Amino acid sequence: RRKLRTDVAAAFPNLSAEQLTEFIPNKEELNVIKIYTHKGEAVTVYMNSRNPILFEIERALYPTVYTLWVYPDLLPAFSTWPPVLQKLAGGADLMLPGVVVPSSGFPQVERGTLCAVTLQGNRAPVAVAVATMSTTEMLAAGMKGKGFAVLHTYTDHLWEYGDKSYPPTLAPLVTDPAEKESAENEEEMEGERPVSSFSTDPLQHVDVGDLSLKEQNSCAIVLGKEELSESRAAETAEDDTTEVQQDAEDSRTPQEQMDALFNQCFFHALKCKVKKSDLPLLTSTFLRSHMFSCCPAGQQLDIKKSSYKKFSKFLQCMQHQKILQVKELNKGVESIVEVDWKHPDIKAFAVPEGFSSASAVQDNKNEDREQVYHAPEIIPLYGVSTKMIPLFQESGHRKGSILSSSEVRNVIINYVKTNELVDETNKNFVKVNAILCDCLLDKSEQDEISNLKWDDLLSRCLERLQPLHQVTFFGQEPIVRKGNIEPIDITIAQRSSNKKVTIVKNLELYGLDPQSVANILQQRVQASATVTPVPGAKDRVQVQIQGNQIHHLAKMLLDEYQLPRKYIQGLEKAPKLGRKK
Repeated sequence: RRKLRTDVAAAFPNLSAEQLTEFIPNKEELNVIKIYTHKGEAVTVYMNSRNPILFEIERALYPTVYTLWVYPDLLPAFSTWPPVLQKLAGGADLMLPGVVVPSSGFPQVERGTLCAVTLQGNRAPVAVAVATMSTTEMLAAGMKGKGFAVLHTYTDHLWEYGDKSYPPTLAPLVTDPAEKESAENEEEMEGERPVSSFSTDPLQHVDVGDLSLKEQNSCAIVLGKEELSESRAAETAEDDTTEVQQDAEDSRTPQEQMDALFNQCFFHALKCKVKKSDLPLLTSTFLRSHMFSCCPAGQQLDIKKSSYKKFSKFLQCMQHQKILQVKELNKGVESIVEVDWKHPDIKAFAVPEGFSSASAVQDNKNEDREQVYHAPEIIPLYGVSTKMIPLFQESGHRKGSILSSSEVRNVIINYVKTNELVDETNKNFVKVNAILCDCLLDKSEQDEISNLKWDDLLSRCLERLQPLHQVTFFGQEPIVRKGNIEPIDITIAQRSSNKKVTIVKNLELYGLDPQSVANILQQRVQASATVTPVPGAKDRVQVQIQGNQIHHLAKMLLDEYQLPRKYIQGLEKAPKLGRKK
């Protein structure tokens, strides 16, 4: 702790002695965890009792947004427009055209300086970034090109390790007298305006009426046509507003049109398709079974063509607006657990004419389409463990690097050929050198084995790597999880009066909604089916149905849902069909 305090004092000299003691106290709990980025880089995270406060990459310390909200002046800050936050949270770097140029000028920074990124009108930082050029170079470049490499943002995975609080609202520091006067006038005018939102979410602080249509993006568009027309009605007559909006719709980019389509289908699905009894509802089921069915004829939802890029980011944006609540009930599998049907945006949404009356036949077709299930694509992956680093570092991989089985195979083959380890007398064997000996052989084998068959070499290598797997659900981005995927587990349990029940677990891991599976089975076998919590496991559920129904389950999972047999455990417990006498 003393060393950490010394390192923090060296990294952030702006902190006073009192602030340093407050930042890293002597007696409060301080935890250290290690996480890995998508690129496989190891990151050390320092956490207090509630939130991550620092993260360390290659011995360099960086503050989190939680820390910067307490010490907003810790780093030189550059401001951007609120709609840009969604881009930064999606992994983009901050480009200079998106940086707001203040009348007092930029803070003077050099290339490589650690900086904070704020939103216009709020001094609370929403991102931590490294300047890719000095202030002088930025101005000389005409404010074009990449200005900052973003390391961490509000709403990213590191932020999710904390209490997931919103940024506070901190008034900008006004140094220029003219600015101060205009700011006071603005405050007076704002006092006369009706307050439309009490949320502290910066994405909701965007005054859409003051932005051009090109500046509106992502969450700004989510505010809806109703709010847009309200903000403009104060300036122009109602007829003029309608004309402006009509022109705006015609001039929207394809990305803005896809954003609007997602918003329309989202509110349509919540208003007409989803019931309270459906919750918790898998996000993949909500997209596939509810939103797709609300898509107008001739149009198709494609999240990659929107500004969100990922469906989880879209739902996160909706969650910020207090429309719904999403939770990760199972590792890597998110569900909608709560919907505010009294939310003004849902109540104000008008169902498109094509759906309201004349499309009963279309609705029937959509119901058929809702039943379509696409089995996820599951790919086993491997992470480089500490013991295996010597074998993989020649090919440029480090600890935590993620590889497919074919990539592992290529690395091993290249290593053997580069080091000329193929046995000259029998090319089916590989000579074991010191590195292969340390990485692949047990201590008892090291004095006995001098050659390994190619298959044995590869299988030993895969066994000693960290198991991972990648799951890709239909219409969503791939998810990488640690360990091997758990199979769908089917068991038979004995109940009172010698009655049997079939229990099915882990359906959510494969994008199947347990409640939907229970309803289908109940109709098919005419037996009671319920969804109950898994004993001893928090926030996990199982399907329980009377009798031994493994034959019906096998037909559903293997034939209809096309799930590979290797991902289903317990099919051998099906009742044997007796001969009729």
